[in-house]
Amino acid sequence: MTQLTGQPATDDDVVHLTVPADGGYLGVLRTATAGLAARLQFALDEIEDLRIAVDEACAMLLAIATRDAELECRFAVTDDALTVEVTVPTVRGATLPAESSFAWKVLTALTTSASASSADDRATIALLTRRSGGY
Repeated sequence: MTQLTGQPATDDDVVHLTVPADGGYLGVLRTATAGLAARLQFALDEIEDLRIAVDEACAMLLAIATRDAELECRFAVTDDALTVEVTVPTVRGATLPAESSFAWKVLTALTTSASASSADDRATIALLTRRSGGY
């Protein structure tokens, strides 16, 4: 398995969380994000930026999620980066905001890279954040 970082990851380096697609559960994902970023020794401001980015990505997905959907979150940890992929089943014909939208500007400003994909009535947003500081 190779992550967006191009580095191999083992199953021990991947965390999967599934929560109801409801804003009340986003705190669980924000906390997991912060904990994993802290494990990688991200700076406090990097951790906060990533928490905000995950929250924004989830908000974008919740807006197009089916009723009673579950939000699946996959965290992949490498030596110097954290990749977060959030996926949700979507209502038929739903689309994510355009890459020129404010929401996407936030995601790209707060992460190293952000991308989205959709297929088979499911949408995914992937966020990659590399630790700064040259460790």
